[in-house]
Amino acid sequence: MSDTTTTTGEAPLFGPESTFGSFFDDPRWALAMIRATVLEAAHPQIGAALVDHSTFLAHPWRRLRNTFLSMRRMFGSDASEREREAARLNRLHARMSGSDSRDRPYDATDRAARAWVVATLFESAVTMCRLSGQPLDQDTMERMYAEYRAFLAALDGDATALPEDLGGFWRYFDGVVENELENTEAARVILYRLFDHLPAPALLDGAPALWAAGRSVAGPLLGAITVASLPEPYRRRAGLPEMPGAPALMQGAYLAAGLARFLPQGWINAESIIEVLSLSPGSDDPRARTVAALGSRMRRAAALLRLLSPLGGDPSPEPDRAASAPGGPGEGRRAAEDFFREVLDQTGDGHVDWPDLAAMARELATRLDLDEPEETRLYDAFAAWWRELQAALDTDGDGRVSAGEYAAAVPSLAGPALIRAAEVLFDVTDKDGSGTIDADEYRALFRTAFHRDLATVDGTCSRSAFVGDFLSFMSGRRTSTPYDPLLADA
Repeated sequence: MSDTTTTTGEAPLFGPESTFGSFFDDPRWALAMIRATVLEAAHPQIGAALVDHSTFLAHPWRRLRNTFLSMRRMFGSDASEREREAARLNRLHARMSGSDSRDRPYDATDRAARAWVVATLFESAVTMCRLSGQPLDQDTMERMYAEYRAFLAALDGDATALPEDLGGFWRYFDGVVENELENTEAARVILYRLFDHLPAPALLDGAPALWAAGRSVAGPLLGAITVASLPEPYRRRAGLPEMPGAPALMQGAYLAAGLARFLPQGWINAESIIEVLSLSPGSDDPRARTVAALGSRMRRAAALLRLLSPLGGDPSPEPDRAASAPGGPGEGRRAAEDFFREVLDQTGDGHVDWPDLAAMARELATRLDLDEPEETRLYDAFAAWWRELQAALDTDGDGRVSAGEYAAAVPSLAGPALIRAAEVLFDVTDKDGSGTIDADEYRALFRTAFHRDLATVDGTCSRSAFVGDFLSFMSGRRTSTPYDPLLADA
């Protein structure tokens, strides 16, 4: 099969002219992706891997951005970039294996499980079109299915884990739904915990009351819409409750999202939206300053309304986080419990073990777009740091560190392995091997200009300054270093 077309004159399998490409900025994808993620998480192998290794609970916005970037690369028209991204994903998945709560083994490289991920994306795309009153015709569905099989082939080497024709796919999909999907912990977390406790994206973190108010309404609605959109056999077997009126609400949500087809082309750009949400308040990006200023006005308006409202509660203003935000006027310090929850426990499961530090290494490697062997070198450094942490803090010998064990220990994490991890991070950030970090290399990691407190010489950052900032954050729990938005933001 060709990288770009199946036969002469047909739409490309990859790139902006593909069927998938035409949906990439479609707002209906916001609903379809949630649905697809639940169906993925309902697969026992995938669900177990998500619970053990994924950061989707503690850092959902970061996970969304990385997933979006990966799909953009995989479905792009550049074959070399697609091959490079496939290799990166294969290395990432090769590091994820274990056993679920019923001692069943899982492996993120399992071909059947990976085929199911691709299947849920295709089926949810078809479903979103049908629910929004714009069902795909047979030819369009077949072209899009060919694209998704080509995606699986690019990732896995071949696409034989998915049926060749569309008729075979629907039999395959129904069989997995009927016989393999379960009410897994990961699916329950997405439906009933993630929506209710979704943290604010980085740019809106300074308005917690406003975010909580919006989430209290939108969270349950998203959960109800998603449950109503799932295949009925799975809802029945999993015992998922359906809110009265949820089918009509779901239909209305998809129909409303489908109205975006009447907007001018290019009016919605998913990549720009995700990038803006990912900007930290201290970013030098003009968009971050604009939104921060708007947020400040909204907070003042909300405080005034509370004062004027006869039913208003505590009129005290929301806490000002500027003093502890990166680039703010002061430097904050987290309590040990907060640092454990916001930074160390990357997977959000209440304890720290190797998957948490692997998640840190994965995020750093993703931002720096590392290849082998630099990526492995970074993972190895964080693995050594995990062994150091485990030896120092795992007092009960259960192979992981609890919040209590961390809080009761000496509050410094700056052992030799942590220092070495900082040095390796410097080396892989210093792409040109000059011995210093220039402005472009710094921005590649932190997505902002040089930190305001960072001493630079001739427009570069020295090894000692870079390593010192990393250690200041990790061992001192500081909130004003550039690592705060890098490792702590949702």
